[in-house]
Amino acid sequence: MISIPQDKQLILFDGVCNLCNSSVQYVIKHDKSNKFMFAPLQGTTGKNIVEHYNIDTSKIDSIILYTPEKGIVYKSKAALKVASKLSFPTNLLGVFLIIPAFIRNWVYDFIAKNRYKWYGKKEACMIPTPELKSKFLE
Repeated sequence: MISIPQDKQLILFDGVCNLCNSSVQYVIKHDKSNKFMFAPLQGTTGKNIVEHYNIDTSKIDSIILYTPEKGIVYKSKAALKVASKLSFPTNLLGVFLIIPAFIRNWVYDFIAKNRYKWYGKKEACMIPTPELKSKFLE
């Protein structure tokens, strides 16, 4: 499958979405324990994981969190699991995992459906700076 260090988790994101790119920048800034790596869904790594887990990207238009030993989680569960690993006070958002998934995912899907309209879209995936390149997979 995909080879990432054992102590890392991989965040797959929509590389052309402005909201998603801003979210990645936020995670990088607040990931004090250097837990996360990143890959755009449109890249080789993202496509391999989508294919391996047989994900229908027309139905799961989402952030995907991949952990080698646990597999994938997506939508609100992935976003809240990421938030729970970030520095205080962002880590407190993990408490929202107690809300039933169908409610969390309804909110998540509403935002995801409107993200290009509200936040815009890039022509191509973001290119990480040389300092951040080690956090990204193609």
